[in-house]
Amino acid sequence: MSDIVTIHNLEKTYVTDSEQLTVLKNLDLCVPEGRKIVIAGASGSGKSTLLNIIGGMDYATAGTVKAGTWEVTALDENSQAEYRSHFLGLIFQFHYLLKDFTALENIAMPAYIAGIPKKEAVKRARQLLSDVGLADRADHLPSQLSGGERQRAAVARAIINNPSLILADEPTGNLDPANAELIGTLLFSLVDRYHKTLILVTHDRNLAAKGEICYTICDGHLEKLDPVGTIK
Repeated sequence: MSDIVTIHNLEKTYVTDSEQLTVLKNLDLCVPEGRKIVIAGASGSGKSTLLNIIGGMDYATAGTVKAGTWEVTALDENSQAEYRSHFLGLIFQFHYLLKDFTALENIAMPAYIAGIPKKEAVKRARQLLSDVGLADRADHLPSQLSGGERQRAAVARAIINNPSLILADEPTGNLDPANAELIGTLLFSLVDRYHKTLILVTHDRNLAAKGEICYTICDGHLEKLDPVGTIK
């Protein structure tokens, strides 16, 4: 099994007028294709920073990130947009649905942007709406959906362009326990169904336990965990 993500000697330092803070230090990570990786840890540990660098949404201070054939740490702004559109599916703590568009339109939007014909985009969106249990909510605006339903739509939107890699940043962090469990189970089942690779960051132990390979970030480095959070 080949690695879909390879990270070598990654460093991220934030510099302000008053301090210099290094959150990632000589970090290495290899992610095998098709696996479900979880990075757990407290807020401020650097796990979201790592995900943002893999996603081309933040810049590394040093080191390299390769995802598929993309040299992520060498991409210019235009190439970053293409990389995110064609290779990645992104899920965040907040759904970021467009308030004036229906659930169907929100899910189809990345496909429109990527140049997929409208008929095909709508077909894909309707299938994904069914997959996440929102087939009867296709024409509802985000304001007419519950918090759990909005996040289900966000999960569907992340898959619409058939990405190779899905990055999820605290996808259940804004939900009550019941919806958090539902979204976690749904996300992992869809990753399996569509044969995707997943890298997920969370501070939720129950969600972390769903991962196949689990890490925590400690002092800027990755340490391997078992699924219930004990450092190996």
